[in-house]
Amino acid sequence: MGRPLVSSTFALALALSPAVLFAQAAPPQQPPAQQPPAGQPPAAAAPAQPTAPKLTFKTNSGMLLVQVKPDQTAAFEEMIAKLRTGAAAATDEKLKQQASVKVYKSSEPGAGGNAFYVLLYDPATPGAEYNWLTVINSTLTPEQQRDPAMRDTYTKWAGSVAAMNILNLTEVK
Repeated sequence: MGRPLVSSTFALALALSPAVLFAQAAPPQQPPAQQPPAGQPPAAAAPAQPTAPKLTFKTNSGMLLVQVKPDQTAAFEEMIAKLRTGAAAATDEKLKQQASVKVYKSSEPGAGGNAFYVLLYDPATPGAEYNWLTVINSTLTPEQQRDPAMRDTYTKWAGSVAAMNILNLTEVK
């Protein structure tokens, strides 16, 4: 029962990622600043809280089993190529490590005729973000992130995945 929930939850998160990544809501208006009473320092602003990873591994190796819509394999493979090139050029070591992901495509179709891919992350960094769209977004410049064509590309990439399962792996010695 846990696998369908993980698959459907990830598919929903993947599908909604472009909207979250590129939302252009206006920042909330700040109320006029009030002066603190005489003799008291102004209150410090609360630090921004980092967001929790959407897709992460709990072990040092992990695998993603991905079903891609049969007519969307080129879009999925384009996304993986962008992930690899962006991660390889990153300065953050957690991101750079993701460029070495091994990607395999099955000769046999998955359920419903979908193309079946296996992505092997070995090594993986437990707790790091492995959501492809989030990782790619973090390798783009602010100008690239705002580009409407990039938004369309993200929508295409997100729409290519039909289902996905995550496996946390531990080596047997």
